[in-house]
Amino acid sequence: MITKDLGKRIRSLRNKTGLSQEKFALRIEMDRTYFASVESGRRNISILNIKKIADGLGISLSELFTGL
Repeated sequence: MITKDLGKRIRSLRNKTGLSQEKFALRIEMDRTYFASVESGRRNISILNIKKIADGLGISLSELFTGL
């Protein structure tokens, strides 16, 4: 399922930054519990929030979706 695959990809990339969920969520101005549900694949996230995450990771949208 795309939401679970995207969540795993986001978690993997976030872990490479060394930031916790809480610190990363603060960085991108997103609620931590919402962000946690995105990473766990339980949230059907909007493209605007996907863009916020990609920007926070310093990557393009296409890079975020690479390998899904």
